[in-house]
Amino acid sequence: MSETPYAEVVAGVRATIGAHTQAQDAGRTDEIAGLYAPDAVLEIPGIEPVRGRDAIRQAFKGWEPTKPQLHLVSNTVVTVSAEQEATATSDVVFLQRGEAGWTAQIAGRYVDTLRRTDGVWLFHRRSTTYQA
Repeated sequence: MSETPYAEVVAGVRATIGAHTQAQDAGRTDEIAGLYAPDAVLEIPGIEPVRGRDAIRQAFKGWEPTKPQLHLVSNTVVTVSAEQEATATSDVVFLQRGEAGWTAQIAGRYVDTLRRTDGVWLFHRRSTTYQA
């Protein structure tokens, strides 16, 4: 098997991160869960790690938006660690729209480990940190 070109890995990883972000902001929890491997782990400060696709689906159901929101993900750096695995580090700012307009609620960072399964990049671990 030949090695996948770096640009193709980056495009696939960024497409998965983008699909997650848009589904999250729209409250499409089944789509979000479908982007995680069955044994994936989600780490968010202040809560116990969420383990497994079904638990991740349930967690995001509890976090469905109640008003317009946007996660602005940028500065993504992708590192290929194996033929079918990559790590992506991204900055994120969470915005929410209220009566006064859009305001930044949280700034943070995602460190994601993704693996290609059947030609699709899936999250195996997402670790979130918040910036002070």
